[in-house]
Amino acid sequence: MVDLVFFHDSPMDVQSASSVVLQALTQAASQDTAVLKPAEQQLRQWETQPGFYTVLLSIFNNHMLDVNVRWLAVLYFKNGIDRYWRRVAPHALSEEEKASLRAGLITNFNEPVNQIATQIAVLIAKVARLDCPRQWPELIPVLLESVKVQDVLQQHRALLTFYHVTKTLASKRLAADRRLFQDLASSIYGFACSLWNHHTDSFLQQIHTGDQLSTLSSLERTLLSLKVLRKLTVHGFGEPQENMEVMGFLSAVFERLKQFLECCRLVGPGTVCREKLEKTIILYTKVLLDFLEHHPYPFIPLIQRSLEFTVTYVFTEVGEGLVFERFIVQCMSLIKMIVKNEAYRLEKNIEESKAEILEAHQIKSAFFTPPTLTEIGKRLVSKYFLLTEEEVSMWEEDPESFAVEETGGDSWKYSLRPCTEVLFLDIFHQYSSTLTPVLLQMVQDLQGPSDVDDPVQLLLKDSVYNAMGLAAYELFDSVDFDEWFRNQLRGELQVPHHRYKVIRRRVIWLIGQWISVKFKSELRPLLYEAVLSLLQDPDLVVRIETATTIKLAVDDFEFRTEQFLPFLQSIFALLFQLLQQVTECDTKMQILHVISCVIERVGTQIRPYVGCLVQYLPVLWKQSEDHNMLRCAILTTLIYLVQGLGAESSNLYPFLLPVIQLSTDVSLPPHVYLLEDGLELWLVTLEYSPAITTELLRLFQNMTPLLELSSENVKTCFQIITAYMYLAGSEFVQSYGETICTSFCDLLKDITIEGHVQVLKVVEVSIKVSPALSSQAFQSVLPAVFRGVLDGERYPVVMSTYLGVIGRVLLQNSSFFKSLLMQMAMEYNKEMHHLLGDMIEMWVDRMDNITQPERRKLSSLALLSLLPSDNSVIQDKFCGIINICVEALHDVMTEDPETGTFRDCMLMSHLEEPKLSDDDEPPTEQDKRIKLLALQDPVHTVSLQQFMYEKLKAQQLLMGDGPFQALMETVDAEIVRQLQEFLKGL
Repeated sequence: MVDLVFFHDSPMDVQSASSVVLQALTQAASQDTAVLKPAEQQLRQWETQPGFYTVLLSIFNNHMLDVNVRWLAVLYFKNGIDRYWRRVAPHALSEEEKASLRAGLITNFNEPVNQIATQIAVLIAKVARLDCPRQWPELIPVLLESVKVQDVLQQHRALLTFYHVTKTLASKRLAADRRLFQDLASSIYGFACSLWNHHTDSFLQQIHTGDQLSTLSSLERTLLSLKVLRKLTVHGFGEPQENMEVMGFLSAVFERLKQFLECCRLVGPGTVCREKLEKTIILYTKVLLDFLEHHPYPFIPLIQRSLEFTVTYVFTEVGEGLVFERFIVQCMSLIKMIVKNEAYRLEKNIEESKAEILEAHQIKSAFFTPPTLTEIGKRLVSKYFLLTEEEVSMWEEDPESFAVEETGGDSWKYSLRPCTEVLFLDIFHQYSSTLTPVLLQMVQDLQGPSDVDDPVQLLLKDSVYNAMGLAAYELFDSVDFDEWFRNQLRGELQVPHHRYKVIRRRVIWLIGQWISVKFKSELRPLLYEAVLSLLQDPDLVVRIETATTIKLAVDDFEFRTEQFLPFLQSIFALLFQLLQQVTECDTKMQILHVISCVIERVGTQIRPYVGCLVQYLPVLWKQSEDHNMLRCAILTTLIYLVQGLGAESSNLYPFLLPVIQLSTDVSLPPHVYLLEDGLELWLVTLEYSPAITTELLRLFQNMTPLLELSSENVKTCFQIITAYMYLAGSEFVQSYGETICTSFCDLLKDITIEGHVQVLKVVEVSIKVSPALSSQAFQSVLPAVFRGVLDGERYPVVMSTYLGVIGRVLLQNSSFFKSLLMQMAMEYNKEMHHLLGDMIEMWVDRMDNITQPERRKLSSLALLSLLPSDNSVIQDKFCGIINICVEALHDVMTEDPETGTFRDCMLMSHLEEPKLSDDDEPPTEQDKRIKLLALQDPVHTVSLQQFMYEKLKAQQLLMGDGPFQALMETVDAEIVRQLQEFLKGL
């Protein structure tokens, strides 16, 4: 490697340095990595050397050198601005070198290569963002002078730079920077307008000469000057309505647009000039759209002309042969923004609206007369909603790709159709009283089956039905959809002719749009019959659309499983057949989503019919190795499949567990896409698992790295750990308890309050499931819990969980509690019984933090378990223990109105089975495990009333009647009376 210091004050030094840098750049432009890599490394070393950027400037300004080398020099210079231009940057360039570079960058504007010229303009703009105007006041004056020169190349390059500088300065958002830009805009706006007018007039003259090169050159300068003016107009004025030049320019936009649209007649399609001409026309529309977005009130004087212009060109014969798709999209966006603009929304009490809003409303109301709205509505539906020849051909030649595009493919999103549909909806919403009868009349005119030999009528009906579907919510009170379905639509679904597929597909889509709006439940079986037939339609597009409608039907609030069950087997089989037939990733995902919805809604009723799907999913998973989004859809389907199969899902483990393993392994790249769904699948697999298996237990090895991620999925991870506790109990704690404890200790150092609680809940469940093993496994966590209690944790929800954990240990593993107490006594340098007293006192004091009755009972049982005791400290806290136990009795005891005796309502027996309503989900295997665990839990098996009675009796026997009576007298008389009432009859 060459160590070189650059000196830009000596011509000889610059010349010698240039040759070395030039050699390195030449090597860096090589295709040979053995040459390229060392050169790149050398250039990186030089990045911080004084004078390096001066040498780069001299290289890319030398037009005799190789273009690739000059291109690299520009890129290195541009990257250096980002890294080293700011004064505070490490290895920042000196002020002297920066001054020299600024001067060198604007010495001339004669770069012959377009791509390099653009990059130079961008890097000048980057410097301007940091230095203009304070450190570079001469930049704008130099640019303004340079755009006046007669040389065509210099003029274009100066304009190009002027645009990039203006664009960059306009993007700055700090208040001080915006004021500077506004000052600049005010000072140069008149000049920019003159420049734009001059180049525009030149172009309009040139286009009639037939000189294509001169016309194109003139058009490019027109486009650049308009780009500059757009930035100045939109971002250069706080109150643009007060500047006559700004409003004058905006008014002139409409006339210029007409002139440029007329030029489309003179320039043939597919040429470079036509492409640039269309770009310029679109830019004019962007000026209006941007100005409306940033300055809605100053735009009000332009509303009338905007609406007149756009409606004339898009909805009358004037635009025929002139307008092109992107221009129509822009015009429709402008109409939509005016119609739906939030800034023009009237107040509920119209008189309270601002004067500007009232003015905008009046202009719109005067323009959108019933005849105008009728014409717009009819044209939207009968012209712009029509399937194009290209779309019809695509349907015939590649039906699946057509179906993907129609459901929102990337190219569809930016095409004319969705823009048209959005405009239709917005206008229909605003002016529904006028447009509803227009649309209904269009439907009426097309009643009855259409002639299959009349493609124009078929496509028109498709468009009208499309409008009826889009406006479903607006038409709620105007259409009896049930009658329409029975008398017309259902019959149209049964017309079998090949050409009628357009209508079959549109009608089933239309039904899908109305299902959640107005479709009687009793008609659903008729719909399912139709669906069954359409899933066997010869046309693939019809079948795919039918599948989407099935999803909408089963997702609907009115869905009734019992109505669907007679059709379930056939529909599911046909959906599965469709899944196999389609080949596009997007379509498979769509059909899988429908299948998932069906499985979710019918639940366990799906079990007899999923055999084929279960066999196919492993094949599809293997085929989708490079398609992670499809794999996400498979994971979702598996989640619902496991829920539907219940305990029988264990038969899927040979496929299921490797899928979970791959999806949740953070060392493998696919986890970025699959992790969230993979964790959800892991959780439901555990919840529905009938028993632990070796493979399922081994899968937990993926968990430790997941906990280290501390991502938004950590809550699901806690749920998975808890599910393992319930499923495998002691076996799980023995295998992974210490590993989990280590992870939890790390998590607790930096976790939210909610996360803290989640960790402690897992510990509590573990102790409940396996008291001895869990206490041992979590012995690193428990001291922190004990400490939290003694120190009076300030967050009630955390304190409640602390007390729950300590309560479990004390009640279910008293020997471990004693060893923990001993450990803490040494830490606090206190006697064990005194520390126990402190803990009881804090427990009693913070009992109100515990809101769940189960936990309150647990605390009472735990503290009562300390009795009988002759320990003076415990006897000293006796009053507090009795107080919280009586409070807990109030929580858990219910009185039998017939006998007047009390019963602990938390006691459970094996005989109790909860009654399920039709809407209730059947219990999961985990629900059953939780129920069995509850039947061993002291909270649900020990009567607090009985336990308290026995403990008090034992304390009395230990102390004798007199001392015990004295102890009871430390308790408030009212509390004693309530206690006696609860213990009556024992």
